[in-house]
Amino acid sequence: MSNTALQPGVVVIGRNEGERLRRCLASIVAPTGSPPRTIVYVDSGSIDTSIDLARSRGVEVVDLDMSRPFSAARGRNAGLARLLELAPDTTYVQFVDGDCEVHPSWLATATAALASEPQLAAVCGRLRERHPTRSLYNKLCDLEWDAPTGLVRSCGGNAMYRLAPLLAVGRFNDAVIAGEEPELCYRLRQAGHTIRRLSDDMALHDADMHTFRQWWRRAARGGYAMAHGAALHGHAPERFNIRRIRSVLFWAAAIPLATMLWPILCFALIRPFTPNLVWVFAAFAGAVIPAQYLTLLARVAALHARQGRDTFTAFTVALFTILAKFAELTGLLRFWLTRPTKSSAAAPNFDKRPAAV
Repeated sequence: MSNTALQPGVVVIGRNEGERLRRCLASIVAPTGSPPRTIVYVDSGSIDTSIDLARSRGVEVVDLDMSRPFSAARGRNAGLARLLELAPDTTYVQFVDGDCEVHPSWLATATAALASEPQLAAVCGRLRERHPTRSLYNKLCDLEWDAPTGLVRSCGGNAMYRLAPLLAVGRFNDAVIAGEEPELCYRLRQAGHTIRRLSDDMALHDADMHTFRQWWRRAARGGYAMAHGAALHGHAPERFNIRRIRSVLFWAAAIPLATMLWPILCFALIRPFTPNLVWVFAAFAGAVIPAQYLTLLARVAALHARQGRDTFTAFTVALFTILAKFAELTGLLRFWLTRPTKSSAAAPNFDKRPAAV
């Protein structure tokens, strides 16, 4: 077995990551005395020194052609293609976002997990936010990634894959511009493979999220991903993403519409017969219907409290869970109104950071 097969290959994608990319690359270089590790960095139109930085570290660089619509899926596929050219006998590949610093023990841990479980197609671990106390939104990211371990339905952008099943199902879908990892994991599961989340630390992520607008755009991207995934696989027996979409439509569309329409219906249908009671019926909309949100808030907060979070944190996460449904609704609508295809001229911009940092 060659040295390249002993080490997982690594594909990093990024754009204008600056110091984050330097930390990322430093964290994935093979330790002294270990077999060499093939690393490919895919740059998507950086205007900073990211490409020069990667080349100065001896990393192979793929400068993505930005005349075509960019997606993380397309970037990872381009990096994987170059990785296989450089090291065709690679067995495992770790995908890393350029704003992440991989934990020193993660690559060995993930490789061992894949080697010990033949049906396992991908593994991920605990992703932590580098600065969770610098903003509420950073903290929300950190809490989101503190998810249950074991067999899971999907992993995120930072994960290690077994190459054979990844190639067999057709790699990432270039046309999926958001939520490409759950879509890929769906295809892997349908092919009979499994995905596991380990309790081990995997990487530090630098969300650098400080405004409500940044958080909203991230949540809207999630709604867009839901819609696209459902368009691709919602008709299958699993009904991929359908339940999540129904939840968004109920909480962010149906209840607000019912709240607004109920008084109008009361005055139109009830007032002619019982004018003295019309205000009682109309007040129902201003009290009972919106009270459903309080019920949901309490339920979600109780769930997080059972997971060991303090009361304030539990209710904060619950509140933003509800708010996220409204942002996700905008993402759903954006997809349904644009219906992107592989030949789309442009992709919606959900970036949380400006073009240059």
